[in-house]
Amino acid sequence: MHQLRQDWLGNIRGDVLSGLVVALALIPEAIAFSIIAGVDPKVGLYASFCIAVVIAFTGGRPGMISAATGAMALVMVDLVADHGLQYLLVATLLTGVLQIIAGVLKLPVLMRFVSRSVITGFVNALAILIFMAQLPQLIGVPWAVYPMVAAGLVVIYLLPRLTRAVPSPLVAIVVLTVIALLMKLQIPTVGDMGELPDSLPVFLLPQVPLTLETLWIVLPVSVTLAIVGLLESMLTAQIVDDLTDTPSDKNREARGQGIANIASGLVGGMAGCAMIGQSVINVKSGGRGRLSALVAGVFLLLLVVFAGPWVARIPMAALVAVMIMVSIGTFSWSSIRDLRHHPASSSVVMVATVAVTVATHDLAKGVLTGVLLSALFFARKVGQVLHVGSVAAEEGRARYYTVTGQVFFASAQAFASHFDFKEAVERVHIDVTHAHFWDLSAVGALDKVVLKFRREGTEVDVVGLNEASATLVSRLGVHDKPDAERLMGDH
Repeated sequence: MHQLRQDWLGNIRGDVLSGLVVALALIPEAIAFSIIAGVDPKVGLYASFCIAVVIAFTGGRPGMISAATGAMALVMVDLVADHGLQYLLVATLLTGVLQIIAGVLKLPVLMRFVSRSVITGFVNALAILIFMAQLPQLIGVPWAVYPMVAAGLVVIYLLPRLTRAVPSPLVAIVVLTVIALLMKLQIPTVGDMGELPDSLPVFLLPQVPLTLETLWIVLPVSVTLAIVGLLESMLTAQIVDDLTDTPSDKNREARGQGIANIASGLVGGMAGCAMIGQSVINVKSGGRGRLSALVAGVFLLLLVVFAGPWVARIPMAALVAVMIMVSIGTFSWSSIRDLRHHPASSSVVMVATVAVTVATHDLAKGVLTGVLLSALFFARKVGQVLHVGSVAAEEGRARYYTVTGQVFFASAQAFASHFDFKEAVERVHIDVTHAHFWDLSAVGALDKVVLKFRREGTEVDVVGLNEASATLVSRLGVHDKPDAERLMGDH
């Protein structure tokens, strides 16, 4: 009960004000993401409202903002173009179901395999993409846009030095809107992005045939949406954890994202996930609890439906200034300085994650690249930590080998190369007390060593296998089985 009260009522003023800032920043993004996906702006706006409100109750990371996102919109393009909005709604519902299943199966635990270098690369790439998304609002626009953006940045960065009573991004939006109206500046506004809805969302079911054909059409898209959504949400949760020094429940967050997407699909919205940019805005504006996400969603709907004409007059320059602030604040500037000091492998992983993400505009591909490179570098490093020592015994009639380290696919060949099969000894003693055999390659290398010695007429003893290694060798190995020579030949 204490935690529930803290999540909802522990920071009322900060959560309400930050929620208002987030709501204003969500509007043009939701419209832009709808355009990317090829659907009406209200699809993104309704989705952002619904997901933000539902995740406030069901999510596992207080203070994190979820809504329609560009990463998800990019996945939807072909489905919408080929089959239309109704199939997108079905895909959104199925995405939610898959994410709930992932949460129940506790799949977010796999985030442990995402290294710090990948997370840093993800953050930097997202900061670059956020900035790049503002460029269309800065190219080929009236000259007045540039001083307006500059003025917005001045307010955002200087106001906190005077007072933190009100979030500086909110003040910047209000001040620039007033200036634009009083001076009657002819500059792009939120209304130029697309038509705002004038009615509340209503419950609806997708109008598609409930057949296997429909399932096969939407399943590949839903699987991709579920993976991208969970990946972005889990990484964003980790970033907010670090910003606030508080923990989050990743499994609950996965289930919450699924429930929110199902709700979005049932009111005509597209699938969404956590938004690092909006989450950073929320935290830096003072938002910490679940109330901030609820306020952001509710304010968003109220603003576009009941205050649409006023919202439509907000200059895009104000929101561009806010998003540039987010981009600057999100980028890990220390990671550039640390490139010279960090291990080369870590730097390569970080840079590759950034490069692939920015080049493809696909966060999933960037993170997957980083994870694969991390795994390869790790395997190479661990594979090198293998030592095989030996001493002669029994007046040269025997040799004792001592193996220390990890034997697996990356080190199996090196393991086998340490043994001298041509040495004229009667007996070989292989002590693996301080070694561990991990996989089929490792067991195969051990089989190869033992059988090669036997072919030379040498008696071989393998001692010290730990329980896990012994189980693996017993199940997969052939050197201790009848007809070992023939079985090894078959392999």
